[in-house]
Amino acid sequence: MAEHLLQASRQRQVKAMTAAAGSAGQAAVPLLLCALLAPGSAYVLDDSDGLGREFDGIGAVSGGGATSRLLVNYPEPYRSQILDYLFKPNFGASLHILKVEIGGDGQTTDGTEPSHMHYALDENYFRGYEWWLMKEAKKRNPNITLMGLPWSFPGWLGKGFNWPYVNLQLTAYYVVSWIVGAKHYHDLDIDYIGIWNERAFDINYIKVLRRMLNYQGLQQVKIIASDNLWEPISASMLLDSELLRVIDVIGAHYPGTRTVKDARLTEKKLWSSEDFSTLNSDVGAGCWGRILNQNYINGYMTATIAWNLVASYYEQLPYGRCGLMTAQEPWSGHYVVEAPIWISAHTTQFTQPGWYYLKTVGHLEKGGSYVALTDGLGNLTIIVETMSHKHSMCIRPLLPYFNVSRQFATFILKGSFSEIPELQVWYTKLGKPSERFLFKQLDSLWLLDSGGSFTLELQEDELFTLTTLTAGSKGSYLLPPKSQPFPCVYKDDFNVGPI
Repeated sequence: MAEHLLQASRQRQVKAMTAAAGSAGQAAVPLLLCALLAPGSAYVLDDSDGLGREFDGIGAVSGGGATSRLLVNYPEPYRSQILDYLFKPNFGASLHILKVEIGGDGQTTDGTEPSHMHYALDENYFRGYEWWLMKEAKKRNPNITLMGLPWSFPGWLGKGFNWPYVNLQLTAYYVVSWIVGAKHYHDLDIDYIGIWNERAFDINYIKVLRRMLNYQGLQQVKIIASDNLWEPISASMLLDSELLRVIDVIGAHYPGTRTVKDARLTEKKLWSSEDFSTLNSDVGAGCWGRILNQNYINGYMTATIAWNLVASYYEQLPYGRCGLMTAQEPWSGHYVVEAPIWISAHTTQFTQPGWYYLKTVGHLEKGGSYVALTDGLGNLTIIVETMSHKHSMCIRPLLPYFNVSRQFATFILKGSFSEIPELQVWYTKLGKPSERFLFKQLDSLWLLDSGGSFTLELQEDELFTLTTLTAGSKGSYLLPPKSQPFPCVYKDDFNVGPI
């Protein structure tokens, strides 16, 4: 009898899901089963024993080498459309964090961003396009977290390899003036400030920076360090109580989903403060989907920030098309909403900073992972990924081999979630065009008769979000203009818009 009921349930689900799949020729989406029977492994999602770490958000870097340079030159309405796909809540990537380069007049990957102080007595808070971009992000999401980090410093601050640390007070003044200028001239509140991208840190400088921030009334601005490796910053913090006190977040780059013991012993927030850097193909999307889950599962990282926000620089430059989307033709208006935008949406549209991870998160028996987060008010969001090794390799670090295979996974909701009646379902399948879906809403899943449990049939390279939230959407505009080569004749007076 139970077998018969399960088969009937499967047939009803298949019929509904196939109808939702859309046009003929597309593969049917997978089975979602009320757990009358529970084939495969079972995973309990429970808050009875408390919650895990606080979630701080998903974000991206603008700059770190002039990576948004071409965006500002896009004509309307295409420029605003691109910004909507990046920042508008419940539309596209819906990012929680924007990290920008504090321009330092130095070449930092794909170009140079201008400093707000070319020399000691020079201050200009309208140079470059990061001010404009931060305001556009805030316009769309007033709650977005803003971060600043120097990649380079102008030479007048000192001489030698570690020239920013020749005069600690002067360098701290230079950085704090950027934060003060952001507020005074653009009404932008900077939430986090970094030290020096992927370079040496100076313990005394970090302390001086904190004191100068406090002196300027900027106690609310938090310090993240060191935007390089977990060590030696975390070991230094354990040996120096003042340093431990003044650093709010330990940020590491390309951690490979792992932390180190010293970093965890500090009991500070741990962030992957730069990650991804991978071609925004489906493989790049698989990389992004895997690390968004596993950075927390393996390394307790509560924020992940992609380099970079938008590939708005020429593809022939280093790390071409390594943004969440591509916008490298301002002369034509052409842009591409790449798969990582919709991978981001699986998390960002159904969580917010201030939610908490459940303690009951982890790896699936036959490969892949699952996380669950709650706002503590009864809402629950579950993200399940089964990215294969071949289709989720990031540009760095080396990814050890693992295997993912077809499986049934039963999730059992307990604690305050045991009586949730319904979950919204969003689905992505990466790979062959005939099988590919990006952020597609499926029929909702009813749990009233299943005892608070459900079963997913999982294949390789899939992503599910199951959530109590109903506000998600796959935003869209009319297709942008077709790609065109750079025109043979081109005029520009360079006097329009931020530069």
